[in-house]
Amino acid sequence: MGAFYGVNGKKLQRQYKDYLSDFKEWDQKPHSKEWLIFPENISSKLSIDETALSKGELYTIITNKKAKGKKGSIVAIFSGTKVEPIIKQLLKVPASKRARVKEITLDMANSMKTIAKKCFPKAVQVTDRFHVQKLTFEALQDIRIKHRWEAIDLENEQIKQARLKQKSFSPETFANGDTRKQLLARSRYLLYKAPSNWTENQHERSKILFEQYPDIKLAFKLTQRLRNIFNNAKSKEGAYTKLAHWYKDVEDT
Repeated sequence: MGAFYGVNGKKLQRQYKDYLSDFKEWDQKPHSKEWLIFPENISSKLSIDETALSKGELYTIITNKKAKGKKGSIVAIFSGTKVEPIIKQLLKVPASKRARVKEITLDMANSMKTIAKKCFPKAVQVTDRFHVQKLTFEALQDIRIKHRWEAIDLENEQIKQARLKQKSFSPETFANGDTRKQLLARSRYLLYKAPSNWTENQHERSKILFEQYPDIKLAFKLTQRLRNIFNNAKSKEGAYTKLAHWYKDVEDT
């Protein structure tokens, strides 16, 4: 903007802040680093989540889902994720406005559930599908990481034994050129993706990975089944039935 108008950018920023923007008279300025609330943006459907905005610092953000990311989307922003200070400030919003909320989307953290229950008591809590899927992907990656550490330990032991015998050591390689350790490291990203989005190299790597580690193959199939349930559900009843079968299969593995 400064370059467009031929003025110093930092000077323009200061002038806007100090003279043009009403920043000094802003009623939320005294507490703006700790919290901001915009009650006028409350709608019947909200979402609450924690997000790292700058330097890894966590913020709790409540948004108006009906605004779809446009003007009026931000309902509240809080520095940190401590439940008590957030509830204290939200309860200052008139109960009549908070009662308008009929649905609130959140993750599976107890802190988010507590905030929703205390501050929006009439809202139905809906667990975000992406947080549910994230948990299954994390479980899948845990299996991969476990096998990778085992591969690292095995290779280290093989190197040690080769040195004792004064022999050179060359790790086993698979048809695609990966060593066992590389196979497990390089498979990380393909396990997050649907097979339809794999590259040719990822297809080849997945075939080797699943042949070597049937438990990873099984866990991957379960994550994909859950993804498909969310993506292809035609009705709540049908989705509930499929989720029940999926959950039973998880318990049986």
